[in-house]
Amino acid sequence: MTKVIGLTGGIGSGKTTIANYFASMGIPVYIADDEAKKVMQSENIVQQIKTTFGDSIFENEILNRAKLAEIVFNNADKLAQLNAIVHPAVKSDFELWLQENKNHDYVIYEAAILFESGRYKKCDVIITVTAPEEIRIERVVKRDNTTREQVLSRMKMQWNDEKRISLSNFVINNSNLKIAKEEVVKILKILNIKQNQS
Repeated sequence: MTKVIGLTGGIGSGKTTIANYFASMGIPVYIADDEAKKVMQSENIVQQIKTTFGDSIFENEILNRAKLAEIVFNNADKLAQLNAIVHPAVKSDFELWLQENKNHDYVIYEAAILFESGRYKKCDVIITVTAPEEIRIERVVKRDNTTREQVLSRMKMQWNDEKRISLSNFVINNSNLKIAKEEVVKILKILNIKQNQS
């Protein structure tokens, strides 16, 4: 039976960088946010988003993700509505992906809101990636070309590190990537996972 390692962390913690490092070690990685973006392009989901949030967030039938983000990251109820549309579709997509990777002992499920969505209950092992708040803010401002205020409002919508860590099996501090990678190698050894560096 394939075991699922849940990998999470707050915005800007660098969890996707860590996920990619696990992938380079030969472990299949499912990036939930990336897959959610694909799922949100399907006709059925587009229709549900239009019904819930209106046509104004679409331009030439293409979802304006920035407009949608502005709505949901400033309103917990709206965020819950969006998650209720997207999460079941991502869950189904992941189940199919898991079937395709069932010959592996472990796979990684990387998600920003692993705890908030309740998805952590389906994981066998949980790893939280952390980094100091200022580093996280700096990373996101640079990456998303956004403002400090916008990053802070998104952070408020997520669990804090203390809460995540209390439910995690492992914690990787990602303020220094070299040290973080060493932590990944240690975790692989503890879990007795063979490394196949590609």
